[in-house]
Amino acid sequence: MSVITEKQLTFDVAVVGGGIAGLCAAVAAARHGAKCAIVQDRPMFGGNASSEIRMWIYGARGPNRKETGLLEELQLDNIYFNPEMKYTLWDGVMYSFAKTESNLTLLLNTTVETCRVENDSIVEISGWNLSSYTWYRIKAGIFIDCSGDAILRLSGAAARHGREGCEEFKESHAPAVPDDCTLSSSIVMQLRRTDAPHRPFHPPAWAYTFNDQNIPPRNWYPEGNNFWWLSFGGVKDTIKDADEIRDELYRIAYGAWAYIKNHPDGRGKGWTLDWIGSLPGKRESWRFEGDHILTQNDIEAGGVFPDTVAFGGWNMDEHMPEAFYFPGKPSILHPTPSPFGIPYRSLYSRNINNLLFAGRQISVTHAAQSSIRVMGTCAVTGQAVGTAAALAVRHGVTPREIGKSHLTELREKLLEDDQFIPGLRRTPSALSLLGTPSHALLRDGMDRDWDDGVHGIALSPGESCGYTFQTPVKISGIRLVFDSDLADNKRLFFEEGRPAREMPAILCRKFEVSLQHPSGKWKTIAVEEENRHRLVRLSWPEETATAIRLTARASWGGGACRLFSLDVL
Repeated sequence: MSVITEKQLTFDVAVVGGGIAGLCAAVAAARHGAKCAIVQDRPMFGGNASSEIRMWIYGARGPNRKETGLLEELQLDNIYFNPEMKYTLWDGVMYSFAKTESNLTLLLNTTVETCRVENDSIVEISGWNLSSYTWYRIKAGIFIDCSGDAILRLSGAAARHGREGCEEFKESHAPAVPDDCTLSSSIVMQLRRTDAPHRPFHPPAWAYTFNDQNIPPRNWYPEGNNFWWLSFGGVKDTIKDADEIRDELYRIAYGAWAYIKNHPDGRGKGWTLDWIGSLPGKRESWRFEGDHILTQNDIEAGGVFPDTVAFGGWNMDEHMPEAFYFPGKPSILHPTPSPFGIPYRSLYSRNINNLLFAGRQISVTHAAQSSIRVMGTCAVTGQAVGTAAALAVRHGVTPREIGKSHLTELREKLLEDDQFIPGLRRTPSALSLLGTPSHALLRDGMDRDWDDGVHGIALSPGESCGYTFQTPVKISGIRLVFDSDLADNKRLFFEEGRPAREMPAILCRKFEVSLQHPSGKWKTIAVEEENRHRLVRLSWPEETATAIRLTARASWGGGACRLFSLDVL
């Protein structure tokens, strides 16, 4: 009797890769009505952000630049369910985020092996599930690659690897001659303060031995150190040489901790080693080619495109390919505008008709990739392509056609789902435009404060806002965007064991929504006692009303809460 099972599955959308980009892509597609599968080769979601690797989520720099949408929802969930910010529980928060979507099928521990193509479209992929000894044959109308390694290059999709020469795109940060070097991979080492008596650290025999004479110039002190410079692999093939890269990083990391912990100046006293990553965090391997290749020059010009659907804002962060063994500074930060736009044309394949992609492998040059690779940016590209995939299914068109004929619809849906797009304002709902708002800012189309000023209102406990209508209208719902403090990046800590996190003090916790009927009487239509979200949508059976009001009852901090938008539906 065979212990191997084969299953044939069919979906509207199949997402390959369950890192932050893939998770956002799959949830976005599912919420917009597509029957979706997410195929992830690990037992948990999160990729570089998971408990296996423990990289923290960076994104755009500067005030009010933080990525919102699905990423902010997920990070608020994490504070609510995992206030001690434990990475192992963070895995569970991400799992629940996906598991609660009825349109989404989770295929964890499943590695994509093959890809079948007909007429320049992917027809089917196969994946091997290590836990259940099952071959999955997965058919879909649209495929989204968020693997980080562009695994669906198996389809023949155009892709590139390494560093372009400076002449190809006239990039000043590119080397004179193209090569196969990439950004290196890092292994995270987490320390913890301890009051225990000092004990020397005994490294394994295979670890490197470091001393004051042979160490490279790095921060070799434990305080506030995330050890991102424990890196290697930029001169190797980060896919084919993955095991060699991991082994080398283990030798470096254990040797580094032995040097710090046992140093005669006592720098390691009061610290203990809690954890070393079981996988390196990979920064770069392959990149797809779309209808547009985003370049250093595009980013430095602000990324102003007619089809912008996402944004970045991290520096171009050039990690030296020699990494740990580079004798100088291990990374050079080239400044970028924050934000800069990312065009939709960089998120689908130029030669495979039904392939979208998100994350660090989108259509960019090596120089541009050094900025867009951070996970906050990966999240918003994921939400963009997941939404685009669902629209492609709904309209029966290719991803490219979405950009040509349905771009406005795509961008409006992203804005409605709280994805910020530089240079755009969301169009308020028709009923909001018909009514008279208590505060003009409630319908100005900006769901965050910005460089031009404040776009939200403060509501003390018991204070109300809303709309009145000259004639009765039919109301069936409300869309709210609360302030969740975008100055707080909501990252997990360098080390565990710190004081528990609290929900953002300014976020509204308790509120109620009421309708005024034509008779003049008010009716409470919805009550929320434990809101943890920034974007809130409520619906109810249609009722005729002449006014609607939101009454704040409590914020998480006990004082006033803030509200950016109130749309009547």
